[in-house]
Amino acid sequence: MGKVGLGLAVGCAVASCAIASVMVGKRVRSRRRWWKVVRALDEFEEAASTPVGRLRQVVDAMAVEMHAGLASEGGSKLKMLLTFVDNLPDGSENGIYYALHIGGTNFRLLRIQLGGQRSILGHDVERKPIPQHLMTSTSEELFDFIALSLKEFIERNGNNQVRGKDLGFTFSFPVKQTSLSSGTLIKWTKGFSIEDMVEKDVVECLQKALSRRGVDMNVAALVNDSVGTLALGHFYDKDTVAAVVIGTGTNACYLERADAVIKCQGLLTTSGGMVINMEWGNFWSSHLPRTSYDIDLDAESQNPNDQGFEKMISGMYLGDIVRRVIHKMSLESDIFGPISSKLSARFVLSTPLMAAMHEDDTPNLSEVAKILEETLNINDVPLKVRKLVVKICDVVTRRAARLAAAGIVGILKKIGRDGTAGITSGRVKSGKSGKMRRTVVAIEGGLYLSYRIFREYLNEAVAEILGEEIAPFVSLKVMEDGSGIGAAMLAASNSNVDTVVQVL
Repeated sequence: MGKVGLGLAVGCAVASCAIASVMVGKRVRSRRRWWKVVRALDEFEEAASTPVGRLRQVVDAMAVEMHAGLASEGGSKLKMLLTFVDNLPDGSENGIYYALHIGGTNFRLLRIQLGGQRSILGHDVERKPIPQHLMTSTSEELFDFIALSLKEFIERNGNNQVRGKDLGFTFSFPVKQTSLSSGTLIKWTKGFSIEDMVEKDVVECLQKALSRRGVDMNVAALVNDSVGTLALGHFYDKDTVAAVVIGTGTNACYLERADAVIKCQGLLTTSGGMVINMEWGNFWSSHLPRTSYDIDLDAESQNPNDQGFEKMISGMYLGDIVRRVIHKMSLESDIFGPISSKLSARFVLSTPLMAAMHEDDTPNLSEVAKILEETLNINDVPLKVRKLVVKICDVVTRRAARLAAAGIVGILKKIGRDGTAGITSGRVKSGKSGKMRRTVVAIEGGLYLSYRIFREYLNEAVAEILGEEIAPFVSLKVMEDGSGIGAAMLAASNSNVDTVVQVL
């Protein structure tokens, strides 16, 4: 071989080595970036973990905060508000009743016909979106829209004879009730911000709007969504003692002994009980597994340092937590390709879309790829990265469901239905042995009803926390449209009834 040939051979060999070296270097760097992302996911999963020991700490903290909230105003992050509901439906109610439910970005109009013997003879419901601009406008504009919608609903259902009809009103925002049919708004949540409404009587605002629109109806019961759900649960099953709503927002209520409401000494009710609106979205405890993503979400929210529990478990926020995790990973690695500007947009990834990715059962996770592309402008994502996204969804969802389960068991602990305070806790004495009382918790909300994996995680966690002996006696029952139908039922069971007397 001549010198020229030898030189070419050597040159080719050097070039090949250089190319190989570059390719190996790229692969090494790619692996490093991948393992950096995997390590970040592992750290997130660890920070968000909910072992049963931690969940039982949350249970105890919830029960303690409930006691504190009943003892004094401002004594707890839980407001523990009186609802003035002590007469829950028992199934004997008759007649036609209407209800409104304002609880988030949509509201519902309902008409039910009750036939006694725990029967519903007819049920009409209509869902309508609340225009975005009305969520930040004025109270008069919002309630005029609601009243007009009710009037049109009545006309469409062919019943114009509503003169003097009783109306149940579910208003799923923090309200300080002054009677069964009156209450002032404490604050807005769920993206609403109508300043002239705060500290106003919400029933008075609705009644004035109904009058302006020529609708002669009387608001007989003002309730929140959880109280409505409890009412429907009790209508069907007298062992229903609590209700939880987990949807866009979240809340819970339960039936408490009147004498346990220490901050209202002298409170008398005909039943000896009182439904308490916990406003549990504002619950907080150092035992909650808070991550850096939760801290950032809270700091950038409309209500920082508020509604901490809700921001970890409700449908309004879960999708955005997932977005934040993906965004941080895209900043630290190129596994998602070029950084998409959409990843910086708050709430661009809704929880229903997150759930669709989580529950994608196609072999190549095509639904995940579609949502990443159409919603976040992330294209051509490899299968292993799609699997990573599903895992992120799982971590966020599992934590939310298990924390919600701990909250439920916390309520049961407060009223002695969790079996932890000795062998007789939650038991009815019968001879020498005690028989465990049956307990029903009514549940409503799109997150629980529509998101199968969330529902399964929550149910499993309740059973895990309670243990094998107690869990069989506790049932979680779905109450669809409970927040609205229950309000109509409360209008029926409390029409022209004065059930609560407060001795000062």
